Amino acid sequence: ISRARPTFALTLLALFLSSPLEAAILNIVAIGASNTTGFGVGPEAAYPAQLQVLLRKKGIQAKVINAGVNGDTTSGMLRRLDGAVPKGTNIVILQPGGNDLRFGFSREQRAANVAAMVKRLRARDIRVIVYDPEMIPADFYQWDHIHFNASAHARIAAKLAGEIAAVAAAL
Repeated sequence: ISRARPTFALTLLALFLSSPLEAAILNIVAIGASNTTGFGVGPEAAYPAQLQVLLRKKGIQAKVINAGVNGDTTSGMLRRLDGAVPKGTNIVILQPGGNDLRFGFSREQRAANVAAMVKRLRARDIRVIVYDPEMIPADFYQWDHIHFNASAHARIAAKLAGEIAAVAAAL
């Protein structure tokens, strides 16, 4: 019994000391389709990876999880949302993309799915940034005119880093 006490005490001390460090980390999940995964440029050049680097350069300890799935639609994102966004997530970047329209789903269904995801995440006290611009500049695209090029990923990451830095200051 006397040997168990130091182990128990050390475990409690470790938990106590690790909690503030874990709380200081900003947990972010980027959910989307192939433009989130970095299709054509690789995961290290995708905006979620670049965003993590930019936030850390700003002094924000952030962990950005890339939860993109190639070919996904907003229906698929909605189905996998709870599994893709773990407990302890502070911010979700939702990038719905264009697969719904490309695969024959209506704009109304797409909008309803996005609204449902935002509602579900906010109910979990998770801040949501929807990256879904009306107009995407032509120079953002690779040769296929569907997927973002490396420069676009860098620009998206820079834009999101600014928004998240403002949010992080309020957390």
